[in-house]
Amino acid sequence: MSASAPACVIVGGGHAGAQCALSLRRLGWSGRITVVGDEPIHPYHRPPLSKGYLKGEATFDQILIRPVSVYAQQAIEFRLDARVVEIDRAKRAAILADGAALAYDKLVLATGSHNRKPPIEGIDLPGVHLLRTANECDTLRGAIAGASRALILGGGFIGLEVAASLRRQGREVTVLEREPRILSRVTSPEMAKVLHGIHREEGVEIHTGVTVSAIRRGAGLYRVETKEHAEYAAELVVAGTGAAPNTLLAEAAGLAVDNGIRVDAACRTSDPDIFAIGDCTCQHHPMYERDIRLECVQNATDQARTAASAIAGHPIPPRALPWFWSDQYDIKLQMAGLSNGYDDMVLRRHPGLPRSLSAWYFMGERLIAVAAVNDAIAYTVGSKLISLGKAVDRTRIADPNVDIKTLMDNVRGASS
Repeated sequence: MSASAPACVIVGGGHAGAQCALSLRRLGWSGRITVVGDEPIHPYHRPPLSKGYLKGEATFDQILIRPVSVYAQQAIEFRLDARVVEIDRAKRAAILADGAALAYDKLVLATGSHNRKPPIEGIDLPGVHLLRTANECDTLRGAIAGASRALILGGGFIGLEVAASLRRQGREVTVLEREPRILSRVTSPEMAKVLHGIHREEGVEIHTGVTVSAIRRGAGLYRVETKEHAEYAAELVVAGTGAAPNTLLAEAAGLAVDNGIRVDAACRTSDPDIFAIGDCTCQHHPMYERDIRLECVQNATDQARTAASAIAGHPIPPRALPWFWSDQYDIKLQMAGLSNGYDDMVLRRHPGLPRSLSAWYFMGERLIAVAAVNDAIAYTVGSKLISLGKAVDRTRIADPNVDIKTLMDNVRGASS
């Protein structure tokens, strides 16, 4: 490739960075593409780290986003185990920790997020595990082999998925959650109660409203102390205490940052030649009429495609409906839309199937989100109804005798 060809440098080797590079090639970008990743390995799927890969059901090669050979075939260069420490906007260069400078015509920040560490004494002890990278997962897998009991700090998705994986491996598991209930940021009290009950049925002990104050190590055990004067002991501690966006590089470069790197509909930052995608960004969502920072694979890949379209001179795709999923035991939780701010919720249950139900969230007359447990049809229909923005009959949703797919017929009939 000619040295004079336009160059795109992508900072970050996760889902967003890999997708952006591949999308650029698919859209006909003929210039240089360099992906800088701070891990010594090529991009991989992160969701299996708390599930299949953690349980040893998948090898690392099986969780690669693409085989390594694909990047070579697409002339995508990688700088692995490397870190960008400065963006020189005047010289249009990304400066690496080793002093090398990568010239760019377009720069994409896919810097992701990092684990939040609460101010807990002992949180940095070597046996307190985090779970964001494959290396951290490998370390945790090794520790599981010698542990019979585990303490999970945090009742969010990561904490609960790890709890489920450890139970499936026969470990005793206790989850400590600071908030009054699990999943307080992402789902309703009713849905949280259902998931709490499933974990209890599986043998997980969950304590909510608990604030950890210290972690101490001695006699082969970790002892977790709380402000409520309780103490818990285990051979293994995993901290799943949330994440924060990696924005320091953008801030130092003078880019606009507010709960993430600010980007427009094209994922362009306050510098027209610099884009940002994935967990590190904050973007206005037209459907919800507010600024949103999302930590999920779907948003990372959608924003990557959007940025690639803008860089390659193609029309940008419309903003996608947010969606998420979580696998725990024999349940698949699928969520479409964002439930924040809902003022009414309808539960749809299935008699005889206690682990199959859906929650439908409304703001006024508008359906804004659906969460479905082992109910793919409710998730699919709900996603379409949210995107259509039409009124939905709540009594029909709640009636298990009504075929949920007929809701689409009613909406189409009302709009024709």
